[in-house]
Amino acid sequence: MAVRVSAEDFDAKVLQSELPVIVEFYSDSCIPCKQLSPILGGIEDDYEDKVNVYKVNVNFDAELAEKYAVMASPTILFFKSGEEVSRIRGLVKRNALEEEVGKLL
Repeated sequence: MAVRVSAEDFDAKVLQSELPVIVEFYSDSCIPCKQLSPILGGIEDDYEDKVNVYKVNVNFDAELAEKYAVMASPTILFFKSGEEVSRIRGLVKRNALEEEVGKLL
């Protein structure tokens, strides 16, 4: 299960990560976010030593959502070497996520 990050540890865990990072911006009340959770969990398990997966709750870390112009939940950002390289908005199938992960590696 993806670990939740906040504004306090976002830089250390995401921007300074040696591995590529997937960050889901979500809300507890978001049904598509809940549907996406097991898909992201599977990605996290299958790419365990290649990609880090984190979650940001937009209700508690609105400043991060604002900083990255996240306007809807779920929004998934893909980071490599501390830079956002792509993003996906909304509920997506696993193969779409794997395609983006393939671009990161």
